[in-house]
Amino acid sequence: MDTSARPNPRPGRVPTWLRVLIPTVLILVWLAAFGAGGASFGALSDVVENEQAQFLPDDAESTAVQDLQAEFRSADAIPAIVVYERDGGLTDADTEAIAGDAVAFEEVSGVAADGVSPPVPSEDGEAASVFVQIDASAETDVAVDALRERIAETSGDGDGLVAAVTGPAGFTADLTAAFAGIDGLLLIVAFAAVFVILVVVYRSPLLPVIVLGTSLTALTASVLAVVALARADVLVLNGQTQGILFILVIGAATDYSLLYIARYREALLRHERKWDATWAALRGAWEPIVASGGTVIAGVLMLLVSELTSNKILGPVSAIGIVFAVLAALTLLPALMLWAGRAAFWPVRPKFDAAPADEGAVLGRRGVWPKVARLIARRPRVTWIVSTLVLAVMALGVTQLDADGVPSSEFVLGESQARDGQAILGDHFPGGSGTPAVVIAPEDQLQEVVDVLLGTDGVDSVSVVSEDSPSGSLPVTEDGVQPLGPPGSPAGEPTVVDGRVQLDATLAYASDSVEAEGVVAELRTELAGVSSVDDPVLVGGTSAIALDTKDSSIRDRNLIIPLVLIVILLILMLLLRSIVAPLLLIGTVVLSFAAALGVSALVFNGVFGFPGADPVVPLFGFVFLVALGVDYNIFLMTRVREESARHGTRAGVLRGLVVTGGVITSAGLVLAATFAALGVLPILFLAQISFIVAFGVLLDTFLVRSLLVPALSYDIGRAIWWPSRLWRTSSPGPRAEDAVLEATGESEPVPPEEPLMPGHRG
Repeated sequence: MDTSARPNPRPGRVPTWLRVLIPTVLILVWLAAFGAGGASFGALSDVVENEQAQFLPDDAESTAVQDLQAEFRSADAIPAIVVYERDGGLTDADTEAIAGDAVAFEEVSGVAADGVSPPVPSEDGEAASVFVQIDASAETDVAVDALRERIAETSGDGDGLVAAVTGPAGFTADLTAAFAGIDGLLLIVAFAAVFVILVVVYRSPLLPVIVLGTSLTALTASVLAVVALARADVLVLNGQTQGILFILVIGAATDYSLLYIARYREALLRHERKWDATWAALRGAWEPIVASGGTVIAGVLMLLVSELTSNKILGPVSAIGIVFAVLAALTLLPALMLWAGRAAFWPVRPKFDAAPADEGAVLGRRGVWPKVARLIARRPRVTWIVSTLVLAVMALGVTQLDADGVPSSEFVLGESQARDGQAILGDHFPGGSGTPAVVIAPEDQLQEVVDVLLGTDGVDSVSVVSEDSPSGSLPVTEDGVQPLGPPGSPAGEPTVVDGRVQLDATLAYASDSVEAEGVVAELRTELAGVSSVDDPVLVGGTSAIALDTKDSSIRDRNLIIPLVLIVILLILMLLLRSIVAPLLLIGTVVLSFAAALGVSALVFNGVFGFPGADPVVPLFGFVFLVALGVDYNIFLMTRVREESARHGTRAGVLRGLVVTGGVITSAGLVLAATFAALGVLPILFLAQISFIVAFGVLLDTFLVRSLLVPALSYDIGRAIWWPSRLWRTSSPGPRAEDAVLEATGESEPVPPEEPLMPGHRG
């Protein structure tokens, strides 16, 4: 037996009491974190915010308008629109019931004082709408639910009257409801999928429990930290970030645990005592685990340069989760495995001194991975060329990806009362009713601004905010502000704040539509011509928020993707002490991402019929898929480097592939399953991210890491380690070549390493 892999048995000198104390303390500390973090799960809903405007960049025009709006109206409110419809026309009984609802709405908790308008009938007489302002400090979803309960009573007899609550408040409530299963259903599905995979892979009842216990503990600790930071106003948490945090921690912690367990099982074959095996496993596992975690952390922290707060906060939140995943895998898991020992693998316990007598026999074993290794040894160039062509063909589908954004009404998959209500509203009223474009303009330029607004196609009507007007605003025409209000009441004067006025421009299109965004963009261009540099005319509102969010997302995508590549490349160079190997790994992962995105585009369009994708979907897919995909290459290539130092590069590639094949495949299946679990939430963004990452991880696991990278590395040979010392070392001796020959079953010797370059030491 080759004893060079065995450590000196000095760890046995550690006193017995210390060998008991260290794991016991670690387990107790993590149990305390588990208890505190478990209690924090209930507080997540208190710190989560899902309003789109909460995540705009500080310098966006719509952000400036939103900040100024509160100065023109006494209440900072989120509009809800209650719409009623009856084919053939509303009856007198309908009109009376709708008026009764309007009165009842005023008593709903969370509705702003004087925040309910009288019913407004449509010109065709088939619909009516009531505008309800919900106080921004109230729980929007609770207030909307109360409104919906009331209209359900009005329209619930099934006689043809249809009612719905829509508008920004309605969509926020639907989005909140869609995220309702994030604490329960998402975790149940994710843990169930991981448990089944682990049972199938290890055929052990105890080991999956230890692994999932480690992952759950890492998750609860990360939740504890995130909630504490959110309460301290250090960061803001939204539903999509919460969901990604859950999945990322579960998947990453499980992956790191599997890598350690593989090393621990190997160590138990070579060490009789559990303590010695634990230290041997930690020495072999800590570097790839820390490197993998560091790669993901570095990748997600690049999101900090994002303009969008919703993107920016995902970086530190994800980094916190990965930190706890790494810590748990390197402290809690080893302590638990030390406690369990060989019993953790029951009924197939690893036996001491059962390692192969001949190290070369590792590659001669039966099974899938030795066969793959022999295939690569026989046809390395054909293997990597065919693999590359397959990925390139898949990548062609990227041209079919529509990532220019989707209306907010499409964010929720399945049923959405707000989406149904908006359709009714668009059939009978101007599409932008209740959610106008908001224009802040100098008072002395009021008429010029009005002329631009009314002269722009897509603007249906304009009004100016007036707090002393009975309706809260004054209608504006080409002749200016209307001098008279309703019969017998004064019109009032426009509200002026610091020499500025607020105008509301009702658009002809739904506020979340591409057409509405186009009108906003045109208004900004036209109004720039009448604006002064010192006091510009600003355009905001719901449509402007969507437009600014989309523009920022595209900018983020174009900036962050190259940054992630550069940072990960540098980390790989430091880890592998090479330039060629990191470039090879980055290139294959990028090609894999393009292939995953191409297939995803075809599936989104042809299978699911999605209306498109937000610009942030490719960005998030790239960050997670590239960072996590590199993980598997790190697992592989760190082992290949270790084996290459002892047996030569080509033998090291084959040995590294065989030894890590099972554990990396298991890790890939686990990560793919956890990300696929995101698809149980009816959120378009999460459904798309879950498919892209899950499919991409499987592609990395079964094609890139199993065939493309090993075959390309084998074909290149020693040069992949350039310019490190490993590149300059001599070729393996005859004994190592014989071992590879025996392992691969070749009839001719495996190609030797390239001859040393002149001047290099042999």
